[in-house]
Amino acid sequence: MTDCTAPDYALLDRAGAGSIFFPRPDHGPPPSGAEDHWLVVAPGVRVAARFYVQDPALPTLLYFHGNGEVASDHNDIAPLYHQAGANLFVAEFRGYGGSDGRPSLATLVADARPVAQQFHALLDSGGFNGPRFVMGRSLGSQPALEIAAHAADRFQGLIIESGAAGMRRFLGRLGLREGEEAAKLVARHEAKIRAIRLRTLLIHGEQDDLVPLAQAAELDELLRDTDRRLVIIPGAGHNDLLWRGLRQYFDAIGELLRGDARGEHDA
Repeated sequence: MTDCTAPDYALLDRAGAGSIFFPRPDHGPPPSGAEDHWLVVAPGVRVAARFYVQDPALPTLLYFHGNGEVASDHNDIAPLYHQAGANLFVAEFRGYGGSDGRPSLATLVADARPVAQQFHALLDSGGFNGPRFVMGRSLGSQPALEIAAHAADRFQGLIIESGAAGMRRFLGRLGLREGEEAAKLVARHEAKIRAIRLRTLLIHGEQDDLVPLAQAAELDELLRDTDRRLVIIPGAGHNDLLWRGLRQYFDAIGELLRGDARGEHDA
């Protein structure tokens, strides 16, 4: 049965949101120590995932990357997550990497839950007994938020980096600021976020001009009933945040994985 209170993200696709996607094909083999998986998200449709394994006893991050990125971009980044004490499982979107199909906002969100189910099944079958977290960067914040709101069982926390999580600004870009359908989408999307109860870490660049810092503040406010922490990387933009604030970034992630530093806001 269709949930009549669920946000209608297909409204964005009907308004031309497909133009925002920059899918890149990538069929290269995984590096040593990593393994590729294909996750069924709909009949006849699979999305690719790359699992960078360090230790089955460690926490594992289910990670959704940003727009224009693919899983193999994380071949050199995964060791940093290992140093922070986590395995990294990077899930693609439709049309990205080795995945089937074409991307859309509706499927970006809808695919999140079957991805999470198969992520858990793979970890269970492989004997991974550490805690599990979900993370989204930029565009990947949308599937991460969907999981945190509607498939949070067995996850211990949520990380949003450079999060493009709001709807109001995006609707404005598509010329949909007004109208009953747009108002309904905003209300239901924000209600979904307010329902999240996972412990949350928000990381954002102070000088991000693609997803302005005000959007992180908006998300932080929507999550006000959640145990959360906002970390702002000084001088960082959207795509240099990790390197400008490398230590601050991974210190914050490590603290979340260990359960430290609850409910703080860093500037």
